[in-house]
Amino acid sequence: MRAIWKGALTFGLVNVPVKVYSATEDHDVPLHQVHASDGGRIRYQRICELDGEVVPYAEIDKAYDDGDRTVVLTADDIASLPAERSREIEVVEFVPTEQIDLLTLDRAYYLEPDSASPKAYVLLRKTLEQTERTAIVRFSLRQKTRLAALRVRGDVLVLQTLLWADEVREAAFPSLDEPVKISAKELELSASLVDSFSSDFEPDQFVDEYQQELRTLIDAKLEKGDALDTSETFGEKAEKDAGGEVIDLMAALKASVERSRAARGGDTAESAAKSAPKKAKPKSKAKKAS
Repeated sequence: MRAIWKGALTFGLVNVPVKVYSATEDHDVPLHQVHASDGGRIRYQRICELDGEVVPYAEIDKAYDDGDRTVVLTADDIASLPAERSREIEVVEFVPTEQIDLLTLDRAYYLEPDSASPKAYVLLRKTLEQTERTAIVRFSLRQKTRLAALRVRGDVLVLQTLLWADEVREAAFPSLDEPVKISAKELELSASLVDSFSSDFEPDQFVDEYQQELRTLIDAKLEKGDALDTSETFGEKAEKDAGGEVIDLMAALKASVERSRAARGGDTAESAAKSAPKKAKPKSKAKKAS
C-alpha cells in the first residue's frame, strides 16, 4: 500500500505522527465505452469553449461564478488556505461508540504510526478499547475539511470519514405516520423467521455474484465471440417473482419460516411456534370483600 497523506494525530498536547492509507479498494471489472457500430473507443477531452482547443491538466484552474462575475482560483490560491496547509488530525471529542450513526459513515483509512517509537499510537489505541469510546476528529484531505470517527480494528487505528449533518437526507414518509396494527401471532412468527436466519456474520462467506458472472461472460465472449449463447454459459434460470404487495402476511410468514427451517434441517413454523417460550400470564388479584 502507498500512503496518501502524512501528518500527526493530536489530542491535547499528545502528538502521534501517522501515515494514512486507503483501507478499501474497488474489485469491479474495468470496463470502458465503445461505439456500438464499429467498436471504436469513446474518449473524453477537455476542450476550451472559447478557442476550441484541447486543454492539458496543467493549464486548468478552478473558478466560481456568482451569476455576474467569475473568480478564478489557481492551485496556489487553494494551497494557501490554512486548512489545506494543516497536517493535523485533531481529536475534538470522545463519544460513546453507539452514538455514531452508521448512516453517516463514509470512506475508511488505516493509520500507521510514523515515528521511531509507536508508544503514543498504542496508548491511544488501548485507551479507546478500554473506555469503549470513539474519537471524533477533524482534518483536511484533498481540498475538503473532513469530520471522521477514529476507532480500533484489531491492532490498527481506523479513520472513517463522516458525512456532515446537512448531507444526510431526512426520511419523511407520510405512509409511516399511519397507525398499523401488528398482532402478537404475527410478531411471534416474524421473530421465528429471524431466528431461523440467525448466524454469526462471516464476510468471507459472501461474494459479488454480479462481478463473477460478468467475468464469466467476458471469458466466454473471448473464447466464442459474438456468437455466444448466454443460455449455454449460465443456463436457463427461472425469473424470480419480483412480487407485489403481500396480501396474507400470516401465510407468507409461515411459509418463509418453514422454507428456511427446511433448508437448515430445522423445525416447521408450527412446531417452532409451539416450542417458543411463552410469556407467563399475570396472576389475577383477589377481589376485596365489600
